[in-house]
Amino acid sequence: MDRIIGIDYGRARVGVAQSDPFGIFASPLETVPATKIIDYLQKYALGETILKFVVGYPLNLDGSHAEAAADVDIFLKQLQKAFPSVPLALEDERFTSVLAHKAMIDGGMKKSQRRDKNSVDKISAAIILQAYLDKKK
Repeated sequence: MDRIIGIDYGRARVGVAQSDPFGIFASPLETVPATKIIDYLQKYALGETILKFVVGYPLNLDGSHAEAAADVDIFLKQLQKAFPSVPLALEDERFTSVLAHKAMIDGGMKKSQRRDKNSVDKISAAIILQAYLDKKK
């Protein structure tokens, strides 16, 4: 099935989300160690067709590139090398962690579960992807 993949890249962990086949809804998928993300995506692509990658891009409140943008830029080059035919889109990732925590609270997750950074990362990836999908409508 055709999917759009949302990515919340971090030095240690990478949150991954996927769209439904119609490109309407985003769902958290997995949190993967940053060193294994390309391998993970290549294995994922064996079972699903990836139409596009939507990668969260870190910006400061004034819209300038945040310090972490340099890490994302390196990752983007690796991603383009591994998937040269899959287009990339960048999505502002400001406040996604805050929104992820709010979503976890609203969803009834216990405090101990909300401390799990793996959950935050994959929910953040879903928020990034959903923002992209909503703009596309």
